[in-house]
Amino acid sequence: MSWNDACKYVRGVAAKHGIDAAKEARREDEGLPMGARIGSLITMQKAPFIRAECNGSLVMMPDDGDTLIRAISRVNLDLSGSLYRYYLHTGDDDSPEKYLQVLQDASGAIAEILYCTQLTRIVPESAEEQDAFMGLSGSGLGDKSYTLWRTQLAELGVDEAELGIIFGERDRIDYRRDAGDPALDFIAPYAGIETRVDDAGGLHGLEQQLYFMPYVRDLNGSLEYLLITTAIVKSRDGDASRRAIHVDFMIGIPLEPERILIQ
Repeated sequence: MSWNDACKYVRGVAAKHGIDAAKEARREDEGLPMGARIGSLITMQKAPFIRAECNGSLVMMPDDGDTLIRAISRVNLDLSGSLYRYYLHTGDDDSPEKYLQVLQDASGAIAEILYCTQLTRIVPESAEEQDAFMGLSGSGLGDKSYTLWRTQLAELGVDEAELGIIFGERDRIDYRRDAGDPALDFIAPYAGIETRVDDAGGLHGLEQQLYFMPYVRDLNGSLEYLLITTAIVKSRDGDASRRAIHVDFMIGIPLEPERILIQ
């Protein structure tokens, strides 16, 4: 059974045979990289975050409560391998999203892990803004660079002391596109479907269309990613009437697998 069919399948079982049958259905979070499951406890070493913070990274240090995997998603994009997100916070309650993004290569080995925290979320209101954040007009999401301005972060509530650490004397942070030929002014963003399950049985979750592009900058020998994702929610808990669109700006830093314990 495909991941995309999980919610529909479990709902069908529950409707025919009652909630006990749904409980007996196989878990929809099995066979994932690093043995992750919904409800798993996760421990991450602090050293990569301290180093990133000292280098002026925008990533948020994990809180003491960021120890539980609350939801898991499979992101089907046009790339080799498999992409998963292990959510520590889903953002559904207006708290910032936080997740581990795990990329498996075609052979099943872990190719990359990013710890990602939400910088901001916006809602593109006009058709032109939506097209730009989906890269549909040959510009916007997919451009060869993206700039964050000091004034933008100040408007988001970042205090002046932290802005000084992040920017120094500069007024901007420039990221380069981390995909395609760097000489090209534009390449179309990745497009695909994210299917998120919020419980082991797959009764709750969402499905959304994604337009996605990673940007990156160097931080004294390490990397910081700016992941820009336009999400069009197609259904939530099986309800296709709950549609919405938003754009997430996520800051990510790489983590080595040996610095993460999932149990």
